[in-house]
Amino acid sequence: MTGQSTENDNAEPADSTESTGPAEPIRFPSDAELMAGENALTGIRPTDVGAEGTDGEGPAPETTGDAAGLSLPACPESFRAGFACLIGRPNAGKSTLTNALVGTKVAIMSDRPQTTRHNVRGVVHRGDAQIVLVDTPGMHRPRTLLGKRLNDLVRETLTDVDVIAFCIPANERIGPGDRFIARDIAELRAPVVAVVTKADTVGREALASQLLAVDQLGDWADIVPVSAARGEQIDVLADVLAGHLPPSPPLYPTGEITDEPRDIMIAELVREAALEGVRDELPHSLAVIVDEVMDPRGTTPGSLGPVKGAGNRMQVRVSLVVERDSQKAIVIGKGGARLKEIGVRARRGIEDYLRRKVYLDLHVRTAKDWQSDPKALAKLGF
Repeated sequence: MTGQSTENDNAEPADSTESTGPAEPIRFPSDAELMAGENALTGIRPTDVGAEGTDGEGPAPETTGDAAGLSLPACPESFRAGFACLIGRPNAGKSTLTNALVGTKVAIMSDRPQTTRHNVRGVVHRGDAQIVLVDTPGMHRPRTLLGKRLNDLVRETLTDVDVIAFCIPANERIGPGDRFIARDIAELRAPVVAVVTKADTVGREALASQLLAVDQLGDWADIVPVSAARGEQIDVLADVLAGHLPPSPPLYPTGEITDEPRDIMIAELVREAALEGVRDELPHSLAVIVDEVMDPRGTTPGSLGPVKGAGNRMQVRVSLVVERDSQKAIVIGKGGARLKEIGVRARRGIEDYLRRKVYLDLHVRTAKDWQSDPKALAKLGF
């Protein structure tokens, strides 16, 4: 069901006898800790590759729920692990490619530019390597404070990765945005792999022409054409990226595919549903924030109290934030029809993610010009 509400608080499930979705995330080491050499989660040093688990100095991981089954695998001395950053202008296919490489959905997808607004990390597990993918927001000429912060986030990320995958669509001519990014990354220490995405959308001659144009755009470590939609050349790209990673034990436990917080994943699934079929100006003006997730079986009630008629379902309260009242009317639709459609689509995705029936309570509110308001951006997590 879909309703309307607001406010803010979270209550975690108390009953662990029934699956309620992903367990409370393990305390993963930060990028800086991982780059320092020793794996802060396990205490394993690069010289200990293949050794049994050792007692590290960092905090011990949680061992409840699904996390109890996670472990860092034994691996050969030739094992490689590290970070690969996907970069490109908006709508270059980065999120679709991230999901294809990981093998499941960790990033929302839309044909609207600038869908990704924060770094999304997905983990590719292989027998010879572990690739931690970082899907970044699209690089663009910023027109708002939000746009500037997203560009700054991408640049900061690029300095902390082992290899960069520069995504360029096969079905669009190389333009000023691509050249701007190519110049921006030319001086970075990490090797850059040029990835020609959406290869299935053009014929052989057009693809060959685009590959030649990409080759002339910069000095690349490799050039790989792929089709994430058809799964073509995905393994080849994974091989290439893995080859540029340093020798290292795994950085994440077996089976862990993302370290995205639960509330961020829920908010992104709602935003993905809201972006379908909207006008061009709305995607940039829409933000989503989770006000509360409450399990009625838990010992701590949510601050907003239980929703009548929700029963035993997980109660998820979400706010959709726009910049103008006219946009609010677009999201709600005539008689609330569009908001209901958003709720139906989003609830399916959230239930798949949580593996639990959900009562989704949506509310639409206005925060005037939030993209250029520092205080509003802080409240919305930017």
